[in-house]
Amino acid sequence: MDTFTLILTAVSLAMDASAVSLAKGMALPKEKLGKYAFLLALAFGFFQALMPCIGYFAGMQFVALISSVDHWIAFLLLGWIGFNMIKEGKEETPAEETVDSIPLKTILMLAIATSIDALAAGISFAFLNVSILYAALWIGSITFILSFLCVLLGKKLGSIFQKYAEFLGGITLILLGCKILLEHLFF
Repeated sequence: MDTFTLILTAVSLAMDASAVSLAKGMALPKEKLGKYAFLLALAFGFFQALMPCIGYFAGMQFVALISSVDHWIAFLLLGWIGFNMIKEGKEETPAEETVDSIPLKTILMLAIATSIDALAAGISFAFLNVSILYAALWIGSITFILSFLCVLLGKKLGSIFQKYAEFLGGITLILLGCKILLEHLFF
């Protein structure tokens, strides 16, 4: 696989993490934006780089198992997190109160849920004579950069839609989970 194709693949794999980063950025307070932009980008970049390596080394042994449930795992994780965000968005909070942090457990669940496609890509890399370390470096780096930028963009959009930021973020995650599920069931 040539470098240009690998970069396009990396950008494609980073789209789910970028969408989640945008959604989470909407609800973060400005004071903690840099910290959580970095943490989200680091977690997403790490798992996007790790999963193709796992897929690559697992190879064909688990293709049937992974491809038959990956979309359900992503759908359930994103749906659960999305519904929690909507619930939090509906709760009455004082005007000065914002989402102060994103729990590490949530960050890890989001990172895993958005990197399942990268696991499947890693399996295909084993049969395409791709240097897995080179591919993982590109995938992780591009995901890190796009996720970081999308958290910042999400904050800009969140300030416009401040009252509805958690609700819109939750809806975005649920729709992303549905998209993943529908793609795997029907396409």
